[in-house]
Amino acid sequence: MPAAPTPSLAPLALTMGDPAGIGPEIILLAASRDPLGLRDCVVYGDWDAMQRAAKVVQDSGRPVPLLERWHEGQDRSGWPTGVLALRPVAREKEGTDLPPWGQVDARAGRWAADAVRAAAQAALAGRVRGLVTAPLHKEALALAGEPFPGHTELLQACAAKHAGCSVADVPVRMMLASPALRTVLVSIHVSLRQAVESVTTEAVLETLRITHTAEQTQTGRTPRIAVAGLNPHAGEGGLMGREEIDAIAPAIALARAEGIDASGPWSPDTVFMRARHQADRAGEFDVVVAMYHDQGLIPIKYLGLDEGVNVTLGLPFVRTSPDHGTAFDQAGRATADPASWLAALAWARRASQSPSALA
Repeated sequence: MPAAPTPSLAPLALTMGDPAGIGPEIILLAASRDPLGLRDCVVYGDWDAMQRAAKVVQDSGRPVPLLERWHEGQDRSGWPTGVLALRPVAREKEGTDLPPWGQVDARAGRWAADAVRAAAQAALAGRVRGLVTAPLHKEALALAGEPFPGHTELLQACAAKHAGCSVADVPVRMMLASPALRTVLVSIHVSLRQAVESVTTEAVLETLRITHTAEQTQTGRTPRIAVAGLNPHAGEGGLMGREEIDAIAPAIALARAEGIDASGPWSPDTVFMRARHQADRAGEFDVVVAMYHDQGLIPIKYLGLDEGVNVTLGLPFVRTSPDHGTAFDQAGRATADPASWLAALAWARRASQSPSALA
C-alpha cells in the first residue's frame, strides 16, 4: 500500500493506552526526560484520565507538562515550551468517574481502542505522521466488545477499511527490536495450536518479504535474515516434525530466488544467540524471523525491556510501542520506567523523518 501523505510539521500521535494502566503516566514521565519535551507530539486520549495521571506524576515530585486541548490541523508553532497537546477522544461525558487504577474495566478498553482508532484515522489522512501507542489490556478490550486481541490487528483493520480492501490485503507483522536483537513474528496473538497451523510456505514467505522491505528501508542495505525453525533442533531432518521440510525451507528458497538474503531454518534454541549484537562483536544476522509469539519475544524481553520497541511492519504509517504491558500493579504510583516508551518514540521519530523540533 502507498504511504499516507505526511505534512512536514505533522505531529506524532501518542495514544494513552488503557487508562487503568501505566500508559497515561509514562507519557507524562517521558515528557520530563525527552529532549524535545514532546513538542512534536500530541496525545490522543481521555482528558480526565490524562489529568488524573498528571496529578499522580506531580505528587511524586516530578515536573509535568501543561496539557492543552488541540484539534487536528491546529497550528502549535506559538505554543510555549512545557505544553503538551491533547486531542480529547469523545466518551459519554467528561467529569464522570474514571476506571479505577489497576483493574480490568470495559470502559477503559473502549476508551483505549477509540483513541487508537482516532489516531490511526489521522495518520491515514496525513494529519499525524505516525503513532506511538501506550499499552492496551487484552481482557479489557474483550469486555468492551472489541474483536481485536491487540494493537496490530486493530491497526491492520483500520488500514484495510481506509483502503477499501480486505484485511488479508494489508499483511502486517510484529517486530520486536532492541540494540542487541531484532525479531519478526510469523503469527502473533493466537493460540499455540493455531500458531503451528499458521506455519505455511505462504505465511513464512510473506513474512520474509515484509521483513526485507522494512529493514532495507530502515537501514538502506539488504538485511541478513535468519529463519528459526518451529520444532526442536529445526526438526532434525524430519525426526521431530516436518514443518521445516514442508513449509519453512521452501519459503526460504523462494525468498532467495527473489533476492532476499534469508537463511535457515536454524535451530531455534541457538539462532537468537547467533544474531545477538554485543559491544565487542556484531551478530551473524540482522534480524530473526520467528515462527510464533513467544519464540520471538522471550529472547527480546530477556535481554531487557528498557530498550525494547514493538514496531508494526506493513502499515502505511509508522507505528511503535514500548515492549511492556499495562503493569496494573504499578499503575497510579508514577514509579513506571519510561525508558522503553522513549526508545519507541525515538524509533518513530527516525522512521517518520521527524524534524528536530516544530517551527
